[in-house]
Amino acid sequence: MALVLLQQSLDVEVAYRGFCFQESDDSAVPVAFSDGYEWGVFLNPHVRRFDLFSSGHTHTALVTVKVWDAAPPVDDTERWEEQGEVDFESTTGELAVWTLTLGRAKDVITLGETGGLWRVRVSCTGRAEVERVTRTEGMAYGVERYLVEFWPRTA
Repeated sequence: MALVLLQQSLDVEVAYRGFCFQESDDSAVPVAFSDGYEWGVFLNPHVRRFDLFSSGHTHTALVTVKVWDAAPPVDDTERWEEQGEVDFESTTGELAVWTLTLGRAKDVITLGETGGLWRVRVSCTGRAEVERVTRTEGMAYGVERYLVEFWPRTA
């Protein structure tokens, strides 16, 4: 049975519907965010980075990050509107969140003591509602929620 090694909650300031997780050492990321960002693609992998497309233009998303010691079961406690999985490589074992207008966020996510290969599952809910709220009312807080799960990739 997989065990959670780390759980972290983040408030992510989404702008222009996009943000990413990338290697904390941005010199190890060959294509910096927002280069290669694709409008409308929920989860888009790049070398040492993966981009997320939000349904809301400008808002604060609630993001829960979990680092597991092995592949976790699919979380069915929410009614997820989008889910996807990608591979991710880290050179340092630390990640940062980047947004289109604010750049690097202050929070650091620690995957482990060293880098390595990881599998990532991203699940999201509140997409339809955050699209409506940001279109009709402006800013939203906590309407769109993400669960981002990492575990060591096996061969």
